[in-house]
Amino acid sequence: MKLTFHSEEINFELEYATKVNEWLKKVIKNEKWILAEVTYIFCNDVYLHQMNVEHLQHDTYTDVITFQYNEELVEGDIFISVERTNENAKTFGVSSNHELHRVMVHGLLHLMGYKDKEPADKTLMTQKENEYLELLKTI
Repeated sequence: MKLTFHSEEINFELEYATKVNEWLKKVIKNEKWILAEVTYIFCNDVYLHQMNVEHLQHDTYTDVITFQYNEELVEGDIFISVERTNENAKTFGVSSNHELHRVMVHGLLHLMGYKDKEPADKTLMTQKENEYLELLKTI
């Protein structure tokens, strides 16, 4: 039962890692799931684009890719482009940490079965992201 943070091809250290770890575990508990193992891998656009092409056959840049390994427990790898989240933060007028945290919980919600392709699913996903970003403020 663990959450870990790593980086690939970039020099990145998650700020407030202990607090973020506690927050993500609370999200899992609130959703009534059991944590097996989740690894967050922070990378750059080129690295994540290559993964998107190789594994998902999508020739596009993205901020997050989630690989789920277990449908009964929360288990998987979540790859996040820090370059993309920083760029999106500027676009959306929020802090880089806020956008990074939004994408982190987004990937985690995917591991718990939430989808975002259909409009109703995307609305629910956004509501959950906002709810859990508020929870982070209390930790």
